[in-house]
Amino acid sequence: MSKINVFAGEVKAEFGKVAWPDKKHTFATTGVVVVLVFMISFYLGAVDLILGKLIGLLIK
Repeated sequence: MSKINVFAGEVKAEFGKVAWPDKKHTFATTGVVVVLVFMISFYLGAVDLILGKLIGLLIK
């Protein structure tokens, strides 16, 4: 049990050293990620639709 307590103490100390981002920065980067996910999803959906139509025409 002693090793577990030492490990937990070290983890707590390391978490204290972490430079956590502030709320404004977190929301800004989250917004960028959400926008990029939607853009990439739209692009991949469009490519899938176009390629599906082209392959459908070739198979007929």
